[in-house]
Amino acid sequence: MIEGKPEVVRLALTVLLAEGHLLIEDVPGVGKTMLAKALAKSIDCSVRRIQFTPDLLPSDITGVSIWDQQRRDFEFKPGAIFAQIVIGDEINRASPKTQSALLESMEERQVTIDGQTYELPSPFMVVATQNPVEMEGTYPLPEAQRDRFMARVSIGYPSPEAELQMLDIHGGASPLDDLQPVAHAHDIVKLVDAVRAVHVADSVRRYAVDLVAATRSHPDLRLGASPRATLHLLRAAKASAALSGREYALPDDVQALAVQVLAHRLLPTAQAQLNRRTSEQVVLEILQHTAVPSASGHGSPMYGQQPPGARRV
Repeated sequence: MIEGKPEVVRLALTVLLAEGHLLIEDVPGVGKTMLAKALAKSIDCSVRRIQFTPDLLPSDITGVSIWDQQRRDFEFKPGAIFAQIVIGDEINRASPKTQSALLESMEERQVTIDGQTYELPSPFMVVATQNPVEMEGTYPLPEAQRDRFMARVSIGYPSPEAELQMLDIHGGASPLDDLQPVAHAHDIVKLVDAVRAVHVADSVRRYAVDLVAATRSHPDLRLGASPRATLHLLRAAKASAALSGREYALPDDVQALAVQVLAHRLLPTAQAQLNRRTSEQVVLEILQHTAVPSASGHGSPMYGQQPPGARRV
């Protein structure tokens, strides 16, 4: 489906099992929407797509209360956010006011309309695509919005071999037409519970905290990562460990996900921008200078084998 990009597909699955939301940012035509739709269609659950445009209203996303003449009462009409997988296509083409309609649902998995709170279904995941801010007709995502996405990924251009294979597969018809669900919503809920049971040793937790804390004092950053970023990094590391068949997380899991989980939340200083320093480069530098917990073997108590009786993923 997404030829030559297994690491991108794995990250999407990691975010799903870690109960997070995924932001896919790249230039047009590289398969951002295809990845989002393929992930949604591979799970037998409710799916809604929101095409973000400049005239989209917050009520189009969350819903609205309408006066019912017959019942003589207000009736709530749910918006597009009431689905288990929500695809937000080109999210940064809508105004920041409309983007902010997602804030409560992404963090608290609920929507409040006219003082009434409505719970969202489980599992719940927002997969949003956006074009780079330099593209015409785009708005930058507010900091609060970016912070609610667990990870950001860029697909990038395929290799020549993968592009040739893509021509063979996509040339006649869309492969989405033949894509069948491989899991049900209740299967995902069970997998999420299993990921929660993955053990994280104190040394690995401290390593994650040290990485995030380093972003808050780095001279090239005017905004570091939030405590929510630390939580997201640990959850993603646990999901990555589970996908690797382990019942405990390693520092390697944290390292492998640090750029995708942290970089999109950081704001470089004006001087760093003039020097063409990116947030990704800063995170890589922090990884090089932050002490990694020493290993005495991946099965050692340091890495926190689960206690007896704990469930294996």
